[in-house]
Amino acid sequence: MYISNQEIRKIMTAAMSLAPLAGMAQTQRPNIIYIMCDDMGYGDLGCYGQQLIATPNIDRMASQGMRFTQAYAGSPVSAPSRACFMTGQHSGHAHVRGNKEYWNGGNLRHNAFGGNADYSVIGQEPYDMDHVIIPEIFKANGYRTGMFGKWAGGYYNLDHPNDYKADANGNTDTSMSATTSSLSLPNKRGIDCYYGPICQFQAHTYYPNYLNRYDPEKYGDQYVVVDTMSQNIQFPAVSSGNAGYENRAQYSSDLIHRYALDWLDRQDKDTPFLGIFTYTLPHAELWQPKDSILRKYDKVFASGDRSFGGNWGSWYYKNSNSHAQFAAMITRLDAQVGEIWKKLEEKGLADNTLVIFTSDNGPHEEGGADPSFFNRDGLLKGLKRSTHEGGIRIPFIAKGPGVPAGTVNDHQLAFYDLMATFCDYAGIENYKRYNPKGEDDYFDGISFYNTLTGKDEQQERHEYLYWEFHETDMMGLRMGDWKLVVNGGTCYLYDLSVDLHEDNNVAPLHSDIVGKMKDIIKKEHVHSNLFSVTLPK
Repeated sequence: MYISNQEIRKIMTAAMSLAPLAGMAQTQRPNIIYIMCDDMGYGDLGCYGQQLIATPNIDRMASQGMRFTQAYAGSPVSAPSRACFMTGQHSGHAHVRGNKEYWNGGNLRHNAFGGNADYSVIGQEPYDMDHVIIPEIFKANGYRTGMFGKWAGGYYNLDHPNDYKADANGNTDTSMSATTSSLSLPNKRGIDCYYGPICQFQAHTYYPNYLNRYDPEKYGDQYVVVDTMSQNIQFPAVSSGNAGYENRAQYSSDLIHRYALDWLDRQDKDTPFLGIFTYTLPHAELWQPKDSILRKYDKVFASGDRSFGGNWGSWYYKNSNSHAQFAAMITRLDAQVGEIWKKLEEKGLADNTLVIFTSDNGPHEEGGADPSFFNRDGLLKGLKRSTHEGGIRIPFIAKGPGVPAGTVNDHQLAFYDLMATFCDYAGIENYKRYNPKGEDDYFDGISFYNTLTGKDEQQERHEYLYWEFHETDMMGLRMGDWKLVVNGGTCYLYDLSVDLHEDNNVAPLHSDIVGKMKDIIKKEHVHSNLFSVTLPK
């Protein structure tokens, strides 16, 4: 039976009003904090073999919880990977499959913040309003929801922050982006409190002109607003290439982290909460406070071994010691994770909170970063934007109630499994009821709750995991130990059990396996006019 989009929205609205978790005491419901950093590679943490960078807090978290060795991002790049997490869909079904931008359409304002230029429209392709996302489900079930860091699921118009226009299907009318904001913003998608950059491009610089905020509880915000960095805008923006940028002192990573800690301070044992911490470290701009963390690595790595001259169009500032900058960013992130745990312990919440730490995709070479230097074992092939293992296999650590301490697990999972897993962990039954679209809708995840809580023998397994990425025209499929990489339509097959680095293409020797995997890809891929890829030949 066909159900119109308008009817779906009514059903979803009704579902959102359901009584939360009937029969379960409020104080027994677990909290969840999901920390997703930005562009950290599989080998960038000590617990995954890193030898040059100190990560004591995350390593301790791994020793006290579960470390996964075969966890995968949703995509090899930022926005679609986050979309897979939010929607429970893989990148052959999700609406957002790439970094489609809304800031680069000639909307530059030359004196938007003091004498600094900035964009009047910022952000990425909006999430489909007819597909539920994780915070909407949790808010509907009585959880308080906070998100701190990148949004990357819609765009924001500085001149029209509370104007919205829907198309005939009830989704954001992107043709009106010059005069409206996106419907898919935190205030419309189940988030109670938000602080960070709506636009992931704005997050390229760590000393921006502003961040975005939505905090009705503390500030009475009725929609997403601009929080101007009043000290920063007294000096040139990074895009100017002017060295005066170095006088900016409002460091976005610290500001976002402090806001997240402040939000945690507002939580209590009576009401469960979901915190989505999409921190921006260690992405791209290798520039940060010249404090003890950076000074430590400046002594370890010789200045001039690796330097970067700046990329003003991408908003990446120059540096004279890229290795020290990158290592310090990882250790700085590790310190933030330690402070999150400290706050949970101070509040008496640590024993009832599941914390997950992961990265949105593999390592990058932007802004002067040098992943080959830090991942010297060369364990995985490929970087960010690649569907080889290095672009999509990521660190993934979980610690919390029911998670066996000091365990290492090889369960194969992907970001689109997290919606189902979080719901199982929180006791939210039948989460699929929030999207009553039948065969026209897609939930691709399998809950790994059993594995997470030490019942691996009861765990359902994926027959395969799937990826596609239009920008590099690549697709990927993992089926057991078989890995198929499709590059521009050409198929390459690898046996990961003996060839983790994906060096030996055995496709000519296993045409039957290749044929089966090609059929799966063609079944799983739904065409997108926005994000087109070449199917296997």
